[in-house]
Amino acid sequence: MLKFSANLSLLFAEHPLIERFAAARAAGFSAVEIQFPYELPVDAIRHELHTHALQLVLINVPAGDLMQGGDGLAGVPGREAMFRHAVTEALSYAKALQVPTVNVLAGRQPEGESREHCLRTLATNLRHAAETLHAAGITTVTEAINTHDMPRFLLHSVAQMQDMLGRVGHTALKMQFDCYHMQRMQEDVLRALRENTSAIGHIQFADTPGRHEPGSGDMNYDAIFTLISELPYQGWTGAEYRPLTSTGQSLGWLSQWQPTATGEQP
Repeated sequence: MLKFSANLSLLFAEHPLIERFAAARAAGFSAVEIQFPYELPVDAIRHELHTHALQLVLINVPAGDLMQGGDGLAGVPGREAMFRHAVTEALSYAKALQVPTVNVLAGRQPEGESREHCLRTLATNLRHAAETLHAAGITTVTEAINTHDMPRFLLHSVAQMQDMLGRVGHTALKMQFDCYHMQRMQEDVLRALRENTSAIGHIQFADTPGRHEPGSGDMNYDAIFTLISELPYQGWTGAEYRPLTSTGQSLGWLSQWQPTATGEQP
């Protein structure tokens, strides 16, 4: 199944975040995702979702200092209490906004810590997140991120995601499969999607190497989107890219693959 969501953290950045919901609906999207929605009050987000008939399908657990160049929370020994607090905050937003899937960013391996110690910490934290969110009917996902964009990131391959799912051993934990990150790590994206369909809870995409819209780089998104449409995957496929120019001008792929979309945005 192929159904697209717009990642409002990267798309429609021509507008303040609160105005991106309307822009996404005007462009033809029926679903959105936000990396970290916590700058907006729950009531404000709920109003925008209701007004524009949108579903919020994915958010991230707060990641501490990760996006500012730090190590983050989930895989960092000694930050377990901070991580649990972050899960509680994510759960509050997800329950209030009926978000079906929540992503946990593994974070970076701190200088001076062994990789194995970090992976054990990450597994324990992911198990806590999966159990906590599953009790509310929410799926937890975790993703691999390429080491070009984020050096020392703990998970950066399909095999490492598979290993982590095995370590955690909870059916509510799935992969977030980002085609861009896997291509940057020279994974076989089509093969990995086929072989891991049942373990994937969410898909995201951008072209390589610039992380722009499909057609701007070297990835074959005709083949990727065709495959996703044929797989038994039932989740959303999130556009998480940085438009080369304006978001509206980047949406040619959407009008091609989702004929009901207008692809128009002032």
